[in-house]
Amino acid sequence: MSTAHALYLIGCGDAEQLRHQLEAATAQTMGFKAYNLLRMSQINLPVPPAFVLGTSYCQDDATRAKACEPASWAHGLTALQDACQQWLGDARQPLLLSVRSGAPVSMPGMMETLLNIGLCDATVSGMIRQTGNPRLVWDAYRRLVVTYAEVVAGLDPALFDAETAAVAGGRDERDLDFAELRTITRACLATYAREAGQAFPQDPQAQLTAAIAAVLKSWQSAKACEYRRVNQLPDDLGTAVTVQQMVFGNAGGQSGAGVGFTRDPATGEPHLWVDFLFNAQGEDVVSGRRSAHGHAEMASVLPHAWQSLRDAASQLEHHFGDMQDFEFTVQDGRLYMLQTRSGKRTPQAAARIALDLLDEGLISRDTARGRTSKLKPQDLMIQRVVSADGQALTPLAHAATACTGVAIGEIALDEARARARFASGASVILVRRDAETSDMAALVSATGLLTQRGARTSHAAVVARQLGKVCLVGCSAMSLDESAHSLAFGELILHEGDVVTLDGNEGAIYAGAASTVVEEPVELLARLIQLNAAQ
Repeated sequence: MSTAHALYLIGCGDAEQLRHQLEAATAQTMGFKAYNLLRMSQINLPVPPAFVLGTSYCQDDATRAKACEPASWAHGLTALQDACQQWLGDARQPLLLSVRSGAPVSMPGMMETLLNIGLCDATVSGMIRQTGNPRLVWDAYRRLVVTYAEVVAGLDPALFDAETAAVAGGRDERDLDFAELRTITRACLATYAREAGQAFPQDPQAQLTAAIAAVLKSWQSAKACEYRRVNQLPDDLGTAVTVQQMVFGNAGGQSGAGVGFTRDPATGEPHLWVDFLFNAQGEDVVSGRRSAHGHAEMASVLPHAWQSLRDAASQLEHHFGDMQDFEFTVQDGRLYMLQTRSGKRTPQAAARIALDLLDEGLISRDTARGRTSKLKPQDLMIQRVVSADGQALTPLAHAATACTGVAIGEIALDEARARARFASGASVILVRRDAETSDMAALVSATGLLTQRGARTSHAAVVARQLGKVCLVGCSAMSLDESAHSLAFGELILHEGDVVTLDGNEGAIYAGAASTVVEEPVELLARLIQLNAAQ
């Protein structure tokens, strides 16, 4: 597809155009994420409208420059504004946008995202009138300034964290009121002007242009290049850019952001597996810098949204014929679906999910065989921690399990240490404060990942699961001291080079090398034998 035709519409534009587009679009031309958004909108799931600049815009410097010309996306923006009855930069009915990447294959967390594009001094009042929620507006404006500063202007986010900390005084940002968030936002605007040498851009169209450029540029980021190298993906795939109407998980107690799987990605059990943060935006969950709750609290506080999510999960599996990994937002009790893809899973989960989907009539026997054909019996064995002397084992702490199994190795607190010890033949446990995708290269060298903060569904945890690394996140009982190269569990201090055991089955951390046994999943193996024996 030529660049002249590389613009797609989702949930906006006329019906005939959308029908023709669905027939012509592919994940290669439209990007995997946007293509699945289009498919979700076609089965009437609640997807905010969007336009998409296709992957052909990421071919070279000339096409990337073309993507940043407003003429390339003017038609898409007009269709989006007409669908929303909001307008970018309008002082009375402002349209706010998210700008996201999307390669033809899933690359979780490897490229940039910018949210709340369109907020500026001139649109704040209109947004407050529109929503009746000044706290939401000032929180969104603060987030935009901070993210834009890091992603577009290349400024150190610690500068802006300091402005937040000065007002928050140790409180969670979600506990701040609108006046405090307004104070922080104005301080961040001043910091931006000082550090960038120019004021934060107050033209929403200029913000959008810069955001599109930043997303395309992130295709060549170090972590994206490393991900492609490890996964043997060609560099010429390119990324699409999805520009979508914002929905707000940070709108209050009936709102939030979440990531989930239609089945347990560690075991394959047929139940929703969801992380959810109230009064938060999606980046709070997937960034790895916050610990998120499981689904129980969402189901209790937002039962209607939870039921809508269950219904959507069922639709996704029936439509795509596979376990899905999805992102969603709840705004004022209403569910919006923002992404879906086939979920990364352990070998045990891969076998059970394929067999269960076959039994449920969602896939054929040949498809189930194809999905399990490369699984060997040894891949399905379950390693468990056991007591060597019959005494009960006492863990140092517990954390949320993002990927099951057992990992034993030396503590390494950064990439350089992990790579050096791995090169020397040592087994390494990477221990980090946050579960961040910038640790991609270090993860390749590690046998397990342990973090102080982060959700099971953060991008780094998804990558760890894909690489087959045992992963425990959100260990709040652990504190790190990077300067001393140590970590503490209460009174016990461990240092780099000390050995620990991660029990991903039970979510436990042990000092030293624990004894283990290997269990055979008898029932699962029997079902696989029956699958391959049947004609």
